[in-house]
Amino acid sequence: MDSPIEQRKAEHLQLCMSDDVAAKESTTGLERYRFRHCALPELDFADIDLRVTFLGWPLAAPLLISSMTGGTPDAGEINRRLARVAQQIGIPMGVGSQRVMLEQPQVRDTFAIRQDAPTIPLLANLGAVQLNYGCGVAECQKIVEMLEANALILHLNPLQEAVQTEGDRNFKGLLPKIAMLCQTLPVPIIVKEVGNGISGEVAQRLIDVGVAAIDVAGAGGTSWAKVEAARAHDQRQRYLGQAFGEWGIPTATCIEQIRARLPQVPLIASGGLQHGTDVAKVLALGANLAGLARPFLQAAHQSENALYERIELILAELKTILFCTGNQSIAHLQQRPCLERC
Repeated sequence: MDSPIEQRKAEHLQLCMSDDVAAKESTTGLERYRFRHCALPELDFADIDLRVTFLGWPLAAPLLISSMTGGTPDAGEINRRLARVAQQIGIPMGVGSQRVMLEQPQVRDTFAIRQDAPTIPLLANLGAVQLNYGCGVAECQKIVEMLEANALILHLNPLQEAVQTEGDRNFKGLLPKIAMLCQTLPVPIIVKEVGNGISGEVAQRLIDVGVAAIDVAGAGGTSWAKVEAARAHDQRQRYLGQAFGEWGIPTATCIEQIRARLPQVPLIASGGLQHGTDVAKVLALGANLAGLARPFLQAAHQSENALYERIELILAELKTILFCTGNQSIAHLQQRPCLERC
């Protein structure tokens, strides 16, 4: 019989492939912007270059397969598909929370993807709150080594834990523990939200203690409050999940706030991104990478080929936007103002 945490992972995976858990009223804020068209780009489309460097990693494009899953046989197959396509294209990939791997050693193979992605950056993942529930430096080092990861993502999810029936809700004193990890682990620490956003003030506190990069994971995409409402067995938690289903800071607002405080911090933008236009907008606003999760999850669930085609379409959109704004590279896009408020 599956353990409670394995069952929860299976429920999360199934629910996240449904539009029922997407934000409906809240938006990413990206709809407030549009690109200014350049009728004379003075470029050869063949010269458009999507390559970037992030945390010292050379990447074929400014795209991240965001942390999603692991811990069940179906999740393991999806992780392998994601890893093979990420390797083929040359972009980084994160995995879902590896807490289940620490508690249930039999599911470790669902995260064993380094053989499918031998050269791209892989990002380990653990809920930051688990630093208050028995996970310390040794456990974090273990999950990094098991994945052969290039960085560790600590995800912040206070709303999800608050509305989850079995949630871990003691977030007190986490910042000093995050600081200790930054000083101790041999890989960079990235901190992300799970869909409710990181403000400029919180990002500043994290960078001040040594966090290497921020992933805003803003509101406007998958709502984990809605996910937990859908799987809740008691009326109180179901109500809370529904009541806070649209909670959070829009993705665009997160980028603007963080860039105002921290102009140089390595920044990932995720949260509700669907298309290449969304990717281009967050890059133009100041993000260094764009992260997508649910669109890639849905495609990978269909097939490896469907996932590859989805990513290729996003990159084709991004190239077209660079061409039609007169920018040969991502760096040029970020240096020249071509994004306007509607």
